[in-house]
Amino acid sequence: MYDLIIKGNNILTPDGLQQAAVLVRDGRIHAIQTGLPDDASSIVDIGDKVLMPGIIDPHVHINEPGRTDWEGFDTATRAAIAGGITTLVDMPLNSSPVTTTAQALEQKLSAAAPQLHADCGFWGGIVPGNENEIEALINKGVLGFKAFLTHSGIDEFPNVTAADLDKAMPIIAKYKLPLLVHCELMAEDRHPPIQENKRSHRQYIASRPAAWEQAAINLMIRYCEKYHCRVHIVHLSAADAIPEIVAAKEKGLPLTVETAQHYLYFNGEEVPDGNTSFKCAPPIRDRENNQQLWEALKAGMIDFVATDHSPSPPELKELETGDFTRAWGGISSLQLALPALWTAGRSHDATLAQIAQWLCEKPAILAGLQDKKGKIAAGYDADFVVWDPDRLFKVNAEELYHKHKLTPYLNEMLYGVVEQTYIRGVKVFDQGAFTAPHEGKTILRK
Repeated sequence: MYDLIIKGNNILTPDGLQQAAVLVRDGRIHAIQTGLPDDASSIVDIGDKVLMPGIIDPHVHINEPGRTDWEGFDTATRAAIAGGITTLVDMPLNSSPVTTTAQALEQKLSAAAPQLHADCGFWGGIVPGNENEIEALINKGVLGFKAFLTHSGIDEFPNVTAADLDKAMPIIAKYKLPLLVHCELMAEDRHPPIQENKRSHRQYIASRPAAWEQAAINLMIRYCEKYHCRVHIVHLSAADAIPEIVAAKEKGLPLTVETAQHYLYFNGEEVPDGNTSFKCAPPIRDRENNQQLWEALKAGMIDFVATDHSPSPPELKELETGDFTRAWGGISSLQLALPALWTAGRSHDATLAQIAQWLCEKPAILAGLQDKKGKIAAGYDADFVVWDPDRLFKVNAEELYHKHKLTPYLNEMLYGVVEQTYIRGVKVFDQGAFTAPHEGKTILRK
């Protein structure tokens, strides 16, 4: 007997879309087959809707403990399952304390465990002077590490220098874990233009030029080669850096890259001055740049897409002043990961199979979960999202479940309605209702 059978005409497997039945037993996929077993029961027929692996978002700022008024494990993971995300990985900054010590990780685990609606793993942080904590964090179960090459926005999480990387990267490489890096590096002899009109988004873009990303990525490529340490470039926004990334990959370096939905959906020319809901770092650049990002993503030069969900209380976004120099730099979009990418992808001839690669299969590899998550295949966790790629909806605040509803996607018309979400074969979200709370588990590296 099986705990669950989902049958449909569009089951998205590693071999593409299939008319099939997925048989689930004890929280895992037992088999995918064309017909139903003789003793079939508990059958869910999704018809022409798409069954995809549960989405994995490895770039989420949950901010708990310490800044739960910004976001928290309950609200973030509730928004996640409403958007078809079954697994996420929490970033080490924005919480207080920041996750740069084993003791801080223990506090985060204690806060997370009783609240999770989706599975959640954790990145450790690399900051100046914490190299002696790296192995302790690894022993506690972090999936890898995150570092900044420019100010993180959080004073407790300062950026690293080349000297800090020389201390940290050999240790991380020994354990074959990834180092995720925010790549912006201001040249000491070339300061960007001062933003005179603080409401101007165009001037904000100029204040964080593409050259910053290029310089930082070039540095990380050198260090990736020097220590043969897995390096992952987060939220790439500058297409100018793609040739160096391609050259590094062609050399066989263990380098991976993500971009974010907002760099693929929005164009800098269309961002209204004073609308600081669009502020993020690096910034949303021009249409031609974003077209090049799409081309690189489709060609496999960019590995996948992650939200970089980075919420804050609305007052920190300087909505009344529209001041891009003072507003918190972060976009809330966790629940919209799938429809935002799919809507933009439709105009770039993206396929459903590519969407599954970018949101499920490739992020699982970064987090070291590729043997149990990210695919509809026998032996994998029965984490699924059922969605309608042809159905339109209007983004409204009342139907967003993260703590603060401010997002540049408000009032956008998006394709791709999430209808059901399953975690280990348990239906946790169904047609706007949360049907089985707290099914999420902490994910720790063994």
